Amino acid sequence: MKKIIIGSKNPAKITAVQNGFSAKACEFISLDIPSGVNNQPFSDEETIQGAINRAIGALNQGNGDIGIGLEGGVQETSFGLVLCNWGALATQEMEPLIAGGARFLLPEEVAVRLRAGEELGPVMDDYAKKKNVRKHEGAVGIFTNGVVNRVDMFTHVTSLLIGQFNYYANMKEL
Repeated sequence: MKKIIIGSKNPAKITAVQNGFSAKACEFISLDIPSGVNNQPFSDEETIQGAINRAIGALNQGNGDIGIGLEGGVQETSFGLVLCNWGALATQEMEPLIAGGARFLLPEEVAVRLRAGEELGPVMDDYAKKKNVRKHEGAVGIFTNGVVNRVDMFTHVTSLLIGQFNYYANMKEL
């Protein structure tokens, strides 16, 4: 049984990792691992680095087989501010694997507040008139009218990570 260490206590991220590994017998442990980046990552690079830091930190602190880090951020584009999300999978045997997920344009009224230094979670709570949006449907759930939620989004990223991990593990066996 693999011991999977999740670098977050966020319920949406925990559920996403459990969903991704649902076909395997695993033990899951979630730890509050700092991302080592700004509270509001403002580029793909920074968001990826946060995911990697969480994955490696989880692996090392949790003494598991696999560390998973999931990180949400934003990326400025010529079209406006886009939501991005990245994940990383770390093991002792290989460099961390990374995968990204859904992206969509944020409304300008949200983007303006982020550019001014606010963090997406509290902005979304205010915008949606809800509490803890980041722990439930996430911005993606609000802006897709519930068609896709944060668990779905991060489950997809986790599945991409697991698929890569299995690919490289199978390559070693050949």
